[in-house]
Amino acid sequence: MPIITSGTGIITQINVFTCDPANQAALIALLAEGARSVSDVEGWMSASIHRGLAGDRVVNYAQVRDPAAQERVMARLRAADFFTRNAALGKAHPGLYEVALTIGG
Repeated sequence: MPIITSGTGIITQINVFTCDPANQAALIALLAEGARSVSDVEGWMSASIHRGLAGDRVVNYAQVRDPAAQERVMARLRAADFFTRNAALGKAHPGLYEVALTIGG
């Protein structure tokens, strides 16, 4: 379950993929496979995959407890060649974030 609260130290990777609409479903399936493959990594928390309504984007919102967990997750994904497989379906625009502020309830 995603945690969106400031001051936790949780690292959120938000990765926006641009893709051909014909590849959107396959990209979502591959991101889900990748998330499942790292779900047992110590410090991994969650992944939320969003489908762009226009069909040309997919957003992956993934959280880990700390920088060490982020490295373990990335190492597992690299070892399974997920980055090459993702690149065949869309172009990744990743970034690491922490929650600065939440408004609303």
